[in-house]
Amino acid sequence: MLDAVVPGVRQISADELGIGVLAKATTRGGSSAPDAPEADAQSPLVREVIRLSALFGGVIFTGPPGTSKSYFAAESARVLADGVDERVRFVQFHASYQYEDFMVGFVPTSTGFTERPGPFLELVRAADEDRDHTYVLVIDELSRADVGRVFGEALTYVERTKRELSFEIANGQSVRVPSNLVILATMNPFDRGVDEVDAAFERRFAKITMDPDKELLSEMLTASGMEAALQQKVIGWFSRINSHAHKNPAAAVGHAYFSSASDEQSLDDVWNYQLQYLVQRAFRRDESTRNDLEAAWRNVLTRADIALDPQVSIETEPGA
Repeated sequence: MLDAVVPGVRQISADELGIGVLAKATTRGGSSAPDAPEADAQSPLVREVIRLSALFGGVIFTGPPGTSKSYFAAESARVLADGVDERVRFVQFHASYQYEDFMVGFVPTSTGFTERPGPFLELVRAADEDRDHTYVLVIDELSRADVGRVFGEALTYVERTKRELSFEIANGQSVRVPSNLVILATMNPFDRGVDEVDAAFERRFAKITMDPDKELLSEMLTASGMEAALQQKVIGWFSRINSHAHKNPAAAVGHAYFSSASDEQSLDDVWNYQLQYLVQRAFRRDESTRNDLEAAWRNVLTRADIALDPQVSIETEPGA
């Protein structure tokens, strides 16, 4: 025990410090990395989102996985809401997400059914009662659901020119989308539901394209302490695979894939447990390019003992 070595020392557990397993998770950040920094309120991208949110019904961040869409959507929401978590709501769309989940539905009780407002209706009401502040709804994976069905009647009224107009929802209540409600969303442009999203939101929402960015990757790797020579190898491979993306969109690799990388060992983990599967899927019918990218990745790693583990190497699928 510590007090046997240093008498009188007070021991404090991780839970007492608020960082243990009992600590509540927060929804403030948009990154999956627990130590990701907050976006600067003066960031050009954040400032552009704020400007566009006053002109359109909302802003959609569109781009392949790993391009910081969710991070900047969440951080823009934080800035718009002045850092007040209660004014921000996060929702993730998926194939079975419906109007009843988003707007209003009924849930069973011991005596029958009771009405339950969804996140959109809750935030509309909160924003309507507090006109002095901005409220933000962040929708992740917008294109995974049938957006016309999920939004229902509200789809027309999220448009800036139709804000504050009253309309009836399914339960007969009169609702209006207040002008101080901002909607931010993310989507992958290669999802199957993208055409429906484009048709529904093309006049109502602004779009910001988020592409793989080697400058952001360089900043990320520098911040993680990666040595310069290794950085250049990683950036070279990153540029190499993304050069195929204009013909093969599935080949796009976002910079955020490397958010946890700082040395050869962590890069090895990124490959073995994430990137190799992306390469396999993107080039399942192009064995030559797949082998070329695998060989190029071997050259990224500088230590022989960190070379690709044959037990987790890419396997060729039947018919590839």
